[in-house]
Amino acid sequence: MAVGKRIYLKRKMPDHEVMMQFKEIPASNVADVMERSCAMNPRIRLVSSPKAQMMVGPALTIKARSGDNLALHAAIDMAQEGDVLVVSNEGDNTRALMGEIMMALLYHTKKAAGIILDGPIRDIDEIGKWDFPVYATGTTPGGPYKEGPGEVNVPISCGEISVNPGDIILADPDGIIVIPRKDAPQILEDAKKFQAADETKLAAAKNGTSKREWVKKSLEAKGFEFIDDAYEA
Repeated sequence: MAVGKRIYLKRKMPDHEVMMQFKEIPASNVADVMERSCAMNPRIRLVSSPKAQMMVGPALTIKARSGDNLALHAAIDMAQEGDVLVVSNEGDNTRALMGEIMMALLYHTKKAAGIILDGPIRDIDEIGKWDFPVYATGTTPGGPYKEGPGEVNVPISCGEISVNPGDIILADPDGIIVIPRKDAPQILEDAKKFQAADETKLAAAKNGTSKREWVKKSLEAKGFEFIDDAYEA
């Protein structure tokens, strides 16, 4: 087996009904019930203009060589409707991994749910206006190589978060989180409860009934001192 040049044609997929229910829950709420350890680095940000706030889909993972998009081309040919392509790039920011032509194929022909790249794109003057979720680290006119190596549908790290093929990707204007496929049903149940509680807290914050006693109790428990005086320089 040519490790480093592997393209897996199959992946284990999440339950579709479970996955689509995440589209009704803010990424922040889901992240909170996952102990806040699932959000990609905010250097990967939304660079297009989708009308829908929420992007949800199963991860089609691409392990790209720094500044090289040959494996990404292979993944685009494999992509199914509703997929979210997730591209690692060894932290490189010097070469765009794709531009308008590749993106148009993914958006219009393949009908992917979106794409996340741990690296730049180009042709932002057009892509930036599209109703298609594109998350990237920025832009550069410098183009990629097409030499490989690279892999498709293998575990990757994107934005310092592990992503396995078929994991659920949830993204909104705040950013991107990764929901492990096997844990998704329990996370969904927990996130629904958290969202309901969060909405109650928001209403209290608006109408002046927030209970804030916990703040002082927590500070005192952690050794903070309240001094009824002004600081002298």
